[in-house]
Amino acid sequence: MTATDAGAKVVVCGMGYVGLPVAMRATEVGYRVTGYDVDANRIKRLLAAESYVDDVSGAMVADAMRDGRFTASDDPSACADFDFAVICVPTPLKEGAPDLSYVEAAAATLAPYVRKGSTVILESTTYPGTTQELVQPILDQGADLTAGADFHLGYSPERIDPGNPDHTFVGTPKIVSGIDEPSLTAVKAFYDTLVDTTVPVSSPKEAELAKLLENTFRHVNVALVNELAVFANALGVDLHEAIDAASTKPFGFMPFRPGPGVGGHCLPIDPSYLSWRVKRAVGRSFRFIELANDVNDVMPDYVVSRIQAGLNTRGRSVKGSRLLVLGLAYKRNTGDSRESPSLMVAERLQALGADVRAVDPLITEVGIAAGIPRAELTADELKAADAVVILTDHDALDYDAVVANAAYVFDTRHRVSGENVEQL
Repeated sequence: MTATDAGAKVVVCGMGYVGLPVAMRATEVGYRVTGYDVDANRIKRLLAAESYVDDVSGAMVADAMRDGRFTASDDPSACADFDFAVICVPTPLKEGAPDLSYVEAAAATLAPYVRKGSTVILESTTYPGTTQELVQPILDQGADLTAGADFHLGYSPERIDPGNPDHTFVGTPKIVSGIDEPSLTAVKAFYDTLVDTTVPVSSPKEAELAKLLENTFRHVNVALVNELAVFANALGVDLHEAIDAASTKPFGFMPFRPGPGVGGHCLPIDPSYLSWRVKRAVGRSFRFIELANDVNDVMPDYVVSRIQAGLNTRGRSVKGSRLLVLGLAYKRNTGDSRESPSLMVAERLQALGADVRAVDPLITEVGIAAGIPRAELTADELKAADAVVILTDHDALDYDAVVANAAYVFDTRHRVSGENVEQL
């Protein structure tokens, strides 16, 4: 069955920030979709039409299930009879090395249900070679078939940007690849039904590297401005004004902004996949990535040191001070707290003896920052704080009220200005 055939079955393995939007879009264009996840609680929430992903509403899930186009299950047998399977599982680091156990488990789950003519696509971010060296042997052995000869296999890196209304899944070009020409044709045809533009490349290795290149580019440039923030402060220079001035150049410059660190699944993790692969395959260190890791990893501690200095200037110590932190998510306008530097800053301040309270209207998960009391952004709360720290600049927060009521604001996101405001 081809991607253009009505009623083709799609299985999406992994119902997280990547997989759920893929599943909803596939349902929207007419596929029969099964969302598979080993997390029974996720499946329970989906079957109750409850979403836990910023870009997917509960109403979207309910609509998808209404006429049977979408279902969710933690039972591997629900993957049977698929025409297309998309693997969207996590690829974390474990003791500094890639942990591909979720990818291996997903491939092993799908393998018994691979049929002649079916297509398997890996979307999880990983190092070059994973699709052919890791996933393909698992599928071949488990299916007793041969990828390429009997079924199609490819890689298409996810480009989900949670909370970004301008660059959606549908509007963002999708890199596609296959282990051979028929596989590339099948993978491209599938995504051509989901997104506006597909970008074919010659093999999965190029597609895998492209994803790591995108995130390494961001990681290195964020590290550059983060280190500049440290030195500009020491030199008494307004870094943000300098960035604004440099941005007037119409070529050869792209603005990046400093912050309390890097978070999410991508920047703290993905470049290290490339560094690890280079070290294993070539025997040399990827110095740019390792340096960027060093710079970005210390930013939460630098932010804490700046807050300490700011309080000290005002005759206060961190211990015993009441601090109100704004934003716990790793980026603005999302409820995603994965690897969030905001959490790291809040936890370090608390460990130093500060009375830390947090405001984040977008984070609702039970257990997030369990040791940090939550607060509402009120005038009384702002006035009671010895320092207000802007860590994640959600648009939903009232910044006029912050400047009007707070005695001291430390802004890591260059969101506010005023005599009572200190910038990172």
